[in-house]
Amino acid sequence: MTKPIVRLYLLVMVLIGILVFATSWWTVFGAKGLRDNPRNRRELLEQAKIKRGEIKAADGTVLARSVKAPGDTYRRTYPTGGLFSHAIGYSYTNIGRCCLEQFRNDALTGQRPELTSLIDQLTGKRRDGDDVTTSLDPKAQQVAIDALGGQKGAVVAFEPATGKVRVMVSVPGFDPNRVREKGYFEALNRDNANAPLFNRVTQSGYPPGSTMKVVTALAAIDSGKFTPGSVLSGKNGIVISGVPLNNFGGQEFGDVDLTTALTNSINTVWAQVGEKLGKATMAKYMTRLGFYSKPPLDYPPPQKRASGPYNARGDLLSPLSPRIDVGRMAIGQDKLLVTPLQMAMVAATVANGGVLVRPHMTTKIVDADGRVVDDVPTDEITRVVSTSTAAKVNQMMRNVVREGSGTAAALAGIEVAGKTGTAEINIPQDITQPWFIGFAPASDPKIAIAVTVERTQGGTGGTVAAPIARQVMEALL
Repeated sequence: MTKPIVRLYLLVMVLIGILVFATSWWTVFGAKGLRDNPRNRRELLEQAKIKRGEIKAADGTVLARSVKAPGDTYRRTYPTGGLFSHAIGYSYTNIGRCCLEQFRNDALTGQRPELTSLIDQLTGKRRDGDDVTTSLDPKAQQVAIDALGGQKGAVVAFEPATGKVRVMVSVPGFDPNRVREKGYFEALNRDNANAPLFNRVTQSGYPPGSTMKVVTALAAIDSGKFTPGSVLSGKNGIVISGVPLNNFGGQEFGDVDLTTALTNSINTVWAQVGEKLGKATMAKYMTRLGFYSKPPLDYPPPQKRASGPYNARGDLLSPLSPRIDVGRMAIGQDKLLVTPLQMAMVAATVANGGVLVRPHMTTKIVDADGRVVDDVPTDEITRVVSTSTAAKVNQMMRNVVREGSGTAAALAGIEVAGKTGTAEINIPQDITQPWFIGFAPASDPKIAIAVTVERTQGGTGGTVAAPIARQVMEALL
């Protein structure tokens, strides 16, 4: 009789343990996931009764606020319209939320530790959201949008020493005030040709063209295998991975050093460098720079994409995959796809003396009583290359703007360092993807930038992207 009782006792204890574990999981560990789940209408309805905190630009401009609505609820409104549509996003009961509105939802809805929340409920204290202050610059943001001139593309700029994002533009955008309108959100989702809800800064996968040569230069010099003065042949048609490679426009060069090769963006030189470095060395420096991982931005993970080589099915390849043509990857060709944010991180690393700092939009969170509850610090991710290497590549990039393909990015009285890129999307139709990455002032960098424009007719990085970068840098500096 004793054994059946013991077995029953053990069974009851196991069932109680499972019940405790399941309850703890959903109330503690899985709580945030439930709150963030766009299908959780109960959470959305409850939060509609909370006055969400404001989201502000660096200059105090209100980018998002809550106003009274029927039924003791609040409705979100966006005073600057579509100016920051992809950075700030939207938050509506009938739709859900995205972008910074989603990432900072806990703060904006006044989520507190359980003990604090319980005390507030017992004392009848109203639950208001915290205000979120960002580093975004409305004037420079408008300059970037105007400079793109309706062309599909992206501009992102941040401070290399602090990681503060000043500009994040993806065109086309949308008006977050209209997202709640019947039919508007559905129309945005159906517009596959323009993809207005898609953030090209963080989600796009574009071939980087010759901007990738900055990554190759960092790896080449920091590895000790090359110097800016190392000489290689710039002859057109050099065989890379068994196939002849052409320089842009079929240009022919003799023996040139790496500084000249970057200034004139000589494909055959940098492809040879990539082959000599090999996949393992390229992978080491690419990984340090953030490739192969989603960008470390305060932004929802589903709205971010990792940069790196992809196969035809859209899968990210292993850094040492036999399918990678390392010579062509080293010049931004082959299977390489990147986000503009990733390439801005490359430029920022050079600008910041070889150290990569985590980019972020949020600078501080302030509660309803005016207390700073979170002051977002500068967060160094890693030292990518030595200070000496960064200084050498900085000088090489200055030469690109001083006398190479990036002269259109030059600013009066301020030296700019940069690199252009022109990815060939469709050679027979002459469709290209122009790029510019860079920073300024070159001797004491305050801003790093990446600009790209989708599918232009014969446009180059120097003629299309560099002038846009110049206007944005000028607005910020």
